[in-house]
Amino acid sequence: MKKLFSVVAALAMSVGLMTVLSTPAEAARWNLSSPFAREVVKRGQYDKDTYNIEHVRELQYRLKWLGLLRTNATGYFGDETRRAVKRFQKRIGVRQTGVVNYYTWKPLIKRTVRGKRFVPRACRGGGWHACYDRRRHQVTLYRNGRMHNSWLVRGGSYSNQTRTGDFTVFRRSKWHRSNLFDGAPMPYSQFFSGGQALHGSRNMTDPFEGHSHGCVNMYTEDARQLWNLTHDRRLRVHVHGRWS
Repeated sequence: MKKLFSVVAALAMSVGLMTVLSTPAEAARWNLSSPFAREVVKRGQYDKDTYNIEHVRELQYRLKWLGLLRTNATGYFGDETRRAVKRFQKRIGVRQTGVVNYYTWKPLIKRTVRGKRFVPRACRGGGWHACYDRRRHQVTLYRNGRMHNSWLVRGGSYSNQTRTGDFTVFRRSKWHRSNLFDGAPMPYSQFFSGGQALHGSRNMTDPFEGHSHGCVNMYTEDARQLWNLTHDRRLRVHVHGRWS
């Protein structure tokens, strides 16, 4: 009887723990090295400036690509965005809170990685591969042939295009500053072709506005994610797609 009670108690504790782990509060502390992870985003937050990105624009773009958001990507999480989030949560069968935690981000990102059939075969090889699609402004990270994450980015201008081809990161500099552009910060730089690198940008708020001088600009938080996952690994970089 005592043994039965212990088993029941253990099961109850397990169920209780699972309930706690599924709450938004726990998701806010989710390990950002997990596949398709982002921080929790909710109503009232906004992409204030380049130093304060909450991934609201990214959220809005992804909801628009699914036909769930009818307004422009403004960077402010208002009522319309919240309604679109709840529509998506209903579609995937999770609780309709309007709060975007890990259990909403993961299926949202996976369903909005665009141009999958155009991804070079090399991206799906063994090890870590960062595949930059110039046309779609996205970098998708593969690990041993499986997608691990995907971020919205911007690349070089028409006169300074990010070079296409297959490369390997040959130099890394966590707190790099540009030697060409007045010491502009390039945090979490991973150089793959000459002076071109994947790095955090301090002048990008919308990945679909403006261009770099050839590098692949990422939100600094995203560049940090990529750095934490790959800085001590061999990272291959594949740049493809027409300029956009």
